[in-house]
Amino acid sequence: MNDVADLSAGARADDPRAAVLVTADELAADLRLAGPDPVAGAPVLLDVRWALGMTDGHERYRDGHLPGAVYVDLDTELAAPPSPAEGRHPLPSTAQLQQAARRWGVRAGSRVVAYDAVGGTSAARAWWLLRYFGLRDVRILDGGLAAWERTGRDLETGEVVPAPGDVVLSPGHLPTLTADEAARLADGDGVLLDARAPERYRGEAEPVDPRAGHVPGALSAPTAGNLDDDGTFRSTAALRERFSGLGIGSDGGGPVGVYCGSGVTAAHQVAALAALGVTAALYPGSWSQWSNDPERPAATGPGPR
Repeated sequence: MNDVADLSAGARADDPRAAVLVTADELAADLRLAGPDPVAGAPVLLDVRWALGMTDGHERYRDGHLPGAVYVDLDTELAAPPSPAEGRHPLPSTAQLQQAARRWGVRAGSRVVAYDAVGGTSAARAWWLLRYFGLRDVRILDGGLAAWERTGRDLETGEVVPAPGDVVLSPGHLPTLTADEAARLADGDGVLLDARAPERYRGEAEPVDPRAGHVPGALSAPTAGNLDDDGTFRSTAALRERFSGLGIGSDGGGPVGVYCGSGVTAAHQVAALAALGVTAALYPGSWSQWSNDPERPAATGPGPR
């Protein structure tokens, strides 16, 4: 497992949740005070309009997005090309993500807020990647586009093309797992969480990957369980209770890893744990990599094994 980075950012070091999430009201106040000039401190807004099977994210962005937000293509900017050996959404190279981040207008020292229309489950991929590649102040808009709209604030249409940024990125600032390391966690070296839907964990359905089931020893912890009905993250107390039931205490209780189908929604689980002050490692290849290797066993049913 790679070295663990400090998950807190700047003045929010004493509040793990505030280092991960920002509310619509907080973001609006920040934008109003900072003004439109990114050099003056306005956060860079990233619209990560993606979900499994969605093909019209860019069109939806053009139809209405937060003022000043830049569209981010998850498949081409937040992932390298898919392959059976690496999975459906391998981590992008440093050069690939740096080029993308500069297109978004990210500069050295920029503050970044990512959002989506699916409770943060795709925006968390941008949050995790930018943190992994060295940006310290990156947060997820809690509740995403819907939370912004519920406040009655305006959206804008069309395309935003910001001035190019100059950020320099470097990898390794958050922990990751290889397939072998994930297997060791699941075998008792720690806790490995499977963030997919329960029916995929149990092996009853597998819509995209070559085999059904889960990593033997992994615990089912669907990403949807991090959210309230309105798409915002559950309260700190509710999240603490949820993960405590999975054997994860406030100090982590030992190494924690997370995987999903392709390393996207698992980032949401990492974010939820980070909001509690718990550092979890992401298995980027996730089930899409594991299930493509015939030498890797697959468990089915409701239990870990």
